[in-house]
Amino acid sequence: MIQNKDLTVGEPSKVLRNFCLPMFGSIIFQQLYNIADSFVAGKLIGEEALAAVGNSYEITLIFIAFAFGCNMGCSVIVSQLFGAKKTADMKTAVNTSLITTAAVCTLLMAAGFAASGGLLALIQTPDNIFADSLLYLNIYILSLPFVFFYNVATGIFSALGDSKTPFVFLAVSSTANVGVDILFVAGFGMGVDGVAWATFICQGVSCVLAVVFVFRRLAEFKTEKKARLFSSELFRKISAVAVPSILQQGFISAGNIMIQGVINGFGSGVIAGYSAAVKLNNLVITSLTTLGNGVSNYTAQNIGAGRKERINAGFKAALKLVWIISIPLSMMYFFAGKPLVMLFMEESTDTAVQTGVMFLKVVAPFYMVIAAKLTSDGILRGAGLMGRFMAATFTDLILRVALAFILSRSFGATGIWAAWPIGWFISTVLSVSFYISAFAKDTKHRACTKFRKRTVK
Repeated sequence: MIQNKDLTVGEPSKVLRNFCLPMFGSIIFQQLYNIADSFVAGKLIGEEALAAVGNSYEITLIFIAFAFGCNMGCSVIVSQLFGAKKTADMKTAVNTSLITTAAVCTLLMAAGFAASGGLLALIQTPDNIFADSLLYLNIYILSLPFVFFYNVATGIFSALGDSKTPFVFLAVSSTANVGVDILFVAGFGMGVDGVAWATFICQGVSCVLAVVFVFRRLAEFKTEKKARLFSSELFRKISAVAVPSILQQGFISAGNIMIQGVINGFGSGVIAGYSAAVKLNNLVITSLTTLGNGVSNYTAQNIGAGRKERINAGFKAALKLVWIISIPLSMMYFFAGKPLVMLFMEESTDTAVQTGVMFLKVVAPFYMVIAAKLTSDGILRGAGLMGRFMAATFTDLILRVALAFILSRSFGATGIWAAWPIGWFISTVLSVSFYISAFAKDTKHRACTKFRKRTVK
């Protein structure tokens, strides 16, 4: 039986490795949802279908931003309460998170259906892929309850130190999604709608299983007093983490949509190439972000338990872990970009292939840089230092969007790709500096204080 894990005891490097690696596996399988959609669309339907799925994907990231914020708000506060052994309050925080998530999801679904066509027009979606983009996007909006509640459920598991249960759910559902995608498109002759409905079904199954298992897990915690259904105080604490996380991801998504609008001006060939390459890129970035989320849980539990001295060791251990993962991926994307991009295409144009390969060659060498940022971001978020966290993130976003517009005028699509590493590098310097000022110097100060006390004695 999988047990909850106290992240406040044990060697930090071993604790983080055992906790974060299943999270890494989970996000790999979660990314298979989007990769499978693009793979089947490009291979079994055509380049325009691949472009339509990729074009809609940038808008879906807005909704994912809200789901991610609900995940982090719940996860960080539940982690702190779990570390502090406040079981009743922990259950109340879960109830409060679920109620808040339901309200947010309902509002977003209404707004999504009303604005989907307008958003696609706003980013200058070409006429030849507009109908398929709208169809895929509307079916995705229907699946939002599954997306939201699954994210909150995995956030609760992570807060309890259990990263293995979500991994099992995702491994099964993501693998099934590939099969259902192929069945609907190749077997039933469906188009982009078949790809979207396959994802809808598999996400629904994994969500229901995750929520059921969460309630079973929480039932194992015995409390002296009954947990409340809703707490305004905990709602404020959850919101203090969730809202900046939503704003962070939301502005990133808005920025990506603006960048997508610039890319759309270069035609469906460039859109298709970017759609294939950005899926590969997002596999890395989302994986590193998830490892950063694990660091947030580690940080939150240790702060809740009053063990702040473990955070510096946790940062060093996490940094080694993300670098070990990012280095081989950087090399693979840089040297094997063409066959990887071709996985998503059957009868592709030279423009599409060249676009995808060039994107990977520009961004892949800098994965170690963004890995360091996402690790320090995880500590800042877990400690509740959301102002500093947002400052580093917005710096990256503003630079990438502004430079994409500026550089594309002189260097075409390649100029857009160059904006990524510049934004990553500057924001990484900022985020790591914030971490050092908040924790590393504090650790050195305590060590010197202890040394002086021993010397006096």
